[in-house]
Amino acid sequence: MPKLDLDAIPQTNATGYPAPFDADVKGRWYRRLAPTAGLTQMGASHVTLKPGAYSSQRHWHRLEDELLVMIAGEAVLIEEEGETVVRPGDVLTWAAGVENGHRLHNRSDADCVFVAVSAGDKARDSGEYPDIDMVFGPDGYSRKDGSRYPTNRIP
Repeated sequence: MPKLDLDAIPQTNATGYPAPFDADVKGRWYRRLAPTAGLTQMGASHVTLKPGAYSSQRHWHRLEDELLVMIAGEAVLIEEEGETVVRPGDVLTWAAGVENGHRLHNRSDADCVFVAVSAGDKARDSGEYPDIDMVFGPDGYSRKDGSRYPTNRIP
């Protein structure tokens, strides 16, 4: 059956971000949908951002497209062009290779919920975090000078 039982899918707030960059996403809770559904050509997550939480550090991908659909609540999209309020029904997209770092921030007093989908070559993907001293690649996180952080990316 194609309808997923969200309550049966484990929810986590795990992150591979090294300290202090992990603090911003402590209130990000997600369920990985693709593995449960047997999807192998894309990633998909059902995400709840608690008040004050960020979806990620501001980032962009070289080899993965991203699509986000806001389901409930409200968040502020932060990217190169500035800030935009995102509400239920809004759809956001970021093409692979476009150097437009982005993230969401829940500045409201209620949870916001969205589905994030990614597609592309996850095994070779890399990207950057323009606001902090961090880049990512298939092997994990590094500083911009190439020295490694002692954490692993969570797939």
